[in-house]
Amino acid sequence: MNILITSAGRRVSLVRAFRNEAQKIDKNSKIYTVDVQPGLSSACIISDGSFEVPMVTHPDYISTVKEICRRNNIVLLIPTIDPELPVLWEHREQLEHSGVKVVVSKKELIRACQDKRNTVEFFRQKEIPTPQIIEKNDLRYPIYAKPRDGSSSKNNYIINDVSELQSYHFTDENLLFFEYLNHDLHDEYTLDLYYDRNSDLKCVVPRKRIDIRGGEVSKGLTEKNMIVAYIKEKLDHIPGACGCLTFQLFLNKENQKISGIEINPRFGGGYPLSYFAGANFPKWLIREYLLDQAVPYYEDWESNLLMLRYDDEVLVHDYRN
Repeated sequence: MNILITSAGRRVSLVRAFRNEAQKIDKNSKIYTVDVQPGLSSACIISDGSFEVPMVTHPDYISTVKEICRRNNIVLLIPTIDPELPVLWEHREQLEHSGVKVVVSKKELIRACQDKRNTVEFFRQKEIPTPQIIEKNDLRYPIYAKPRDGSSSKNNYIINDVSELQSYHFTDENLLFFEYLNHDLHDEYTLDLYYDRNSDLKCVVPRKRIDIRGGEVSKGLTEKNMIVAYIKEKLDHIPGACGCLTFQLFLNKENQKISGIEINPRFGGGYPLSYFAGANFPKWLIREYLLDQAVPYYEDWESNLLMLRYDDEVLVHDYRN
């Protein structure tokens, strides 16, 4: 029951979670990882074996991954970053013919998540309010700028007035302006959502983002609140969704109005909090994809569980660059 986690990077907790759940079923299970520089990846170092792969855009990426899976008896593949998703979707049948089940949502959903204009339309169809795109010829301050295909809050920033505008703000076609939601008036949440093989919602865990570092939560709190019922109503079924989806939203502190911000069809960096709270996505993926067992709806996870992250060390002795 060997599993491969791609672009492992710093996802030490995710590797450990999959190892823990896989070995409960088969003590000989191995969790393997790949990365562009596995020797500099903490998750690769602590996994049961790691391998170097080219960039996902390289023509040899899929053939390299396929060969790694063949040599190591990989039966389940878990992607972790946005650029991998369309590539793995396009080649999933090739991998599955060789015995590897790929947990990846359908291309239509991937496109809706990876282009912010498409995401706005996705929310509109689901009747979920979202900050509106502000056209560059009709600016109203303050505005929030971010790339249409960005992730991890990279190159996201607030523009407070006209004096902060630069020429590239207008020439960069990839840059979008959005209505700004004041953080003092809103609480920010990331939700871990689990969708089964029929694209039906099986679990909702809201994680309040107390503190963020590098686009990833460093202090978070699970909360059972009105968001759970709201998401069950609005997103009970998403065509083409499977496995873990992360949904980012703002909740107005006064009127409890929800504004959808982003949705990503993959594990988020803060998922370990949901795992420790009892939302066992790794176990459910193994049950569904490898044991052909149905996953019931689950809501018995621990609320008010606080996660405080800190830096730890993974030491590699006698390292050669």
